[in-house]
Amino acid sequence: MLDQRAQILLKTLVEHYIGDGQPVGSRTLAQCSGLELSPASIRNMMADLEGMGFIASPHTSAGRIPTPRGYRLFVDTLLTVRPLESAEIQRLEHKLQSPDPQELIDSTAKLLSELTRFAGVVMIPKRRGVAFRQLEFVPLSDKRILLIIVAADGNVQNRIITTGRAFTSVELTQATNFFNQHFSGQTFDEVRQKLQAELKRMQSDMTRLMTAALETSDKAKSDDDGLVLAGESKLFNVADLSSNVASLRKLFEAFENRASLLQLLDNSQRAEGVQIFIGGESGYSPLDECSMVTAPYEVNGEVVGTLGVIGPTRMAYERVIPIVDITAKLLSNALSTH
Repeated sequence: MLDQRAQILLKTLVEHYIGDGQPVGSRTLAQCSGLELSPASIRNMMADLEGMGFIASPHTSAGRIPTPRGYRLFVDTLLTVRPLESAEIQRLEHKLQSPDPQELIDSTAKLLSELTRFAGVVMIPKRRGVAFRQLEFVPLSDKRILLIIVAADGNVQNRIITTGRAFTSVELTQATNFFNQHFSGQTFDEVRQKLQAELKRMQSDMTRLMTAALETSDKAKSDDDGLVLAGESKLFNVADLSSNVASLRKLFEAFENRASLLQLLDNSQRAEGVQIFIGGESGYSPLDECSMVTAPYEVNGEVVGTLGVIGPTRMAYERVIPIVDITAKLLSNALSTH
């Protein structure tokens, strides 16, 4: 759509605006673009770019700023990505070393935030059909029981069960032994199917305890199907976002009610490589003033989740993109090792 001179002009304008956040005027572009054109000719080209929707003029300035459409063209065709140096990659790899998958995911979200000074986000892999190694019922009070679930992969979940009546320690030991002797190594879905006949032959009170345990295990699975956020407070220091209180409030409400954000990340993991959502491109209104850069990550060759960075549209894309890309690869390697 644009000839080479117009592309150079737009690239120079976007880079200057990302650098200092100030509208860019024709004089600056004449000095910095390398184009041997008069300020008048540059003004005419800027008017054409504005007419095509790539740049806009704030009311308070004669300069221009890029629009989401301008950012999109810049990112897709004009951006020069700076790959991370090997020493920096090694430092990142060193920080992503842990035998605990959840700790790796938490560290990744924090690392993304630290490196970009924006919000880091990692979608937690869904625990589909994970078998349990053992479980235990522990009495807490008359009608409250602690259910400890140890998955086959070593992950431990603790859940509270509230029952209709008090169970004795002997009864809880019997229930624990029953589960572990008959169903260890199976998923809870498999246990549920096999228990249907068994529960009919058991005492009604014990049946309710077993049913409560299965329902609690479902909650444990659904709690895992979430995401980890880190560095949200850093967005308060981003002038482009903090100046619009209403938009910032919507964004933090989205961080609290994560269902739509999760859906967006879930959809983005179906694409290969780095994905960039600029402004309203995500279709999710709380991100209309933001950009989100994401990449899928894998475990043993299978895509299991997405990670990324949420920040202002005026971000250093040439820096953020390789950070997200490399971090996804490093997390994939770390998780596949365990």
